[in-house]
Amino acid sequence: MNGNDNAFGIRGFLVDAPEFGGLRGSRNGAIIVENGRILAVGDYDNLRRLPQPHPVNWIDRGAVAIFPGLIDCHTHLPQYSAVARGESELLPWLRQNIFPVERDFTGPKAREEAPQFFHALAQNGTTTAMVYAAIYEDSCEIGFEAAKESGLRVILGKMMMDVGSYGQLQPKKVLSVSLLESERLCRKWHRSEDGRLEYAFSPRFAVTCSEKMMRSAAELAARFEAYLQTHLAENREEIEKVHHLFMSARDYTHVYETCGMLTPRTVLGHCIHLNPREIAAIAAAQSSVAHCPSSNLFLGSGLIKLDQLLKAGIAVGLGSDVAAGPELNMWQVMRAAIEVQKARSAYEPNLRPIRASEAFYLGTQGGARALGKAKIIGTLDAGKEADFVVVDLAALLPYQKDRHSLNALSPEDVLALCIYRGGPHSTLETYVRGRCVYRAERIA
Repeated sequence: MNGNDNAFGIRGFLVDAPEFGGLRGSRNGAIIVENGRILAVGDYDNLRRLPQPHPVNWIDRGAVAIFPGLIDCHTHLPQYSAVARGESELLPWLRQNIFPVERDFTGPKAREEAPQFFHALAQNGTTTAMVYAAIYEDSCEIGFEAAKESGLRVILGKMMMDVGSYGQLQPKKVLSVSLLESERLCRKWHRSEDGRLEYAFSPRFAVTCSEKMMRSAAELAARFEAYLQTHLAENREEIEKVHHLFMSARDYTHVYETCGMLTPRTVLGHCIHLNPREIAAIAAAQSSVAHCPSSNLFLGSGLIKLDQLLKAGIAVGLGSDVAAGPELNMWQVMRAAIEVQKARSAYEPNLRPIRASEAFYLGTQGGARALGKAKIIGTLDAGKEADFVVVDLAALLPYQKDRHSLNALSPEDVLALCIYRGGPHSTLETYVRGRCVYRAERIA
């Protein structure tokens, strides 16, 4: 494991959410990290007194909160330069704003932007991300190289499209070339860096993929025990188009079922407009959902029925979905998740909006569960790999000099400050496997 072999401790207000709605907090808390894992967690004064097998280098950053690393289950590497662009719905937005940007994401442009993208993730406190590249092999290769250098935990895949693709290949060649390139990338990068980097076969969605493309992607993912990622039921026009393309399918989800794409290692983006049969099918297959609320609001795609997915037992994480989502800030994605359910509750009787602690769970332990990693990341438990973010609480207060008021904050208060006011300006340090992958200049 590529962690810090020397034991160190860090003091702060510890906050995590081991269960949906269950918030834990320790005002005078601390964690001790050794060999990339959390060795101990508890009250700072107690941990200081306990004998440790090795000397501990203690770090005190002042009035800070320590959270599990934030987890982004759905984002697009080539699209970051196009955030907040366009005012149309999904399909015209893709044609007008996104396909041109992805078409150019190759060679020098990819080499320039990929390192900045992963740096921005770390600066936002994101330690794990599931990411789409462009359709080109080199866009994904360059992405993996940048992810390797960043120190982040990254699941990445080459975008796969053989219907209406923006590439230059003849349609008959697209399928075989895309499968060949995806397999080659997977062989090289899947589970590299001691498992920190993993591969996701990434057919875009049923609108741009033939049945053979989707079926072959599923077969490759199964063969290499890799991930599958795609989009599902994001937009009404998209659903109608899929219906006309696959007339024999019972519904949109059934297209993926028949192609073998619903698996325990499948992450489905959006899933806004699902019927009860589709929800049951996703739950039965143990596939996961990446909920992208800020993206859904930006494109006017709809309000997800989150309660129905959770009631069915589906693992749900959050995704920034850049560039439809306007930023990589997962605190803002949590805020959007809360506001989406508040909007639903305004016209759906007896629907309880989700709480801040529940949105936070989705962005940490929920995301870890959606990616099959709940045993190793997602909370601040001893034994887990040391992925965490250190946040400057004073930077979130209306009057930054009023540090004494921090002593009166509850875990709920601290979390609310982050969800409603947090972002890269308040991130002091981001750690993955005990290694600092981002440090603010003011403490460098």
